[in-house]
Amino acid sequence: MECVVQGIIETRHVDALEVLLQGLSGVPKERVRVHELCLKSGPNLGVVPSEVRLLCDLAQSTPSWTIRHVGGAMRGAGAEQISVLVRSIVESKASNNVLRYFYGIGYKLDHEVLKGGFAFRFHRGAQITVTVTSVSKMTKLHATNEAGPITPAIQLVEITAPAAADNYNDVVSAVTSFCEYLAPLLHLSKPGNSTGIVPTAGAAAASLMSSGGGGGALEIQMLKVCFLYGSIYFKRLSLKLQLRIVWPGQQCNAWATREGPSGKPL
Repeated sequence: MECVVQGIIETRHVDALEVLLQGLSGVPKERVRVHELCLKSGPNLGVVPSEVRLLCDLAQSTPSWTIRHVGGAMRGAGAEQISVLVRSIVESKASNNVLRYFYGIGYKLDHEVLKGGFAFRFHRGAQITVTVTSVSKMTKLHATNEAGPITPAIQLVEITAPAAADNYNDVVSAVTSFCEYLAPLLHLSKPGNSTGIVPTAGAAAASLMSSGGGGGALEIQMLKVCFLYGSIYFKRLSLKLQLRIVWPGQQCNAWATREGPSGKPL
């Protein structure tokens, strides 16, 4: 199982998001360049259609393949009350002839895209992965070097965390809590329920970049953040992150060191 939320951000604000993620995670970013092929079953495989995705990791010196099958989402009253999608998922490593194999048993290529960007992987109540990518389409079959962005001004942000039947509530809580830190820059919701661009993203990104070293350079410094009545400002702070969110009706007269928006340790 995995817990997942998605959102979109304007490309011009991606550098600011990277600075914020670097400060929150404390880990270096990873390069992402994935050729994703969506295959659908043919009529010879039964009346119930199935879909698999083949992911070729092009960011490594030697490309590697992964088979990914996304199952159904958790249903019921409990699932509707949480803002994170919980779904079953199966992944398996494969050899470089995996595409030929699926063609041989009756699958057909539905579409393919190239995803390029970066990711942060870290532990904060759960093993969380934040991926920021631009999605491109190929002008020719499998021609990844000739891919062009589908929406040049918009990039996709996805947060995922592995879960199990006995701990998904804790994972949902961890993902939801982390999403609050990114709220000034983007809305995150269940896949397929996009709420668009955050109106205050421009002001938040400008404040973050002016305090974060510009151009995405963090210089081994973290950020001190305060939100008040929809506004945001940042102060540079050495070595550690201090964060407090102040909601309407409260006064920003003190900083809570290493405290998150729910009063939980960072």
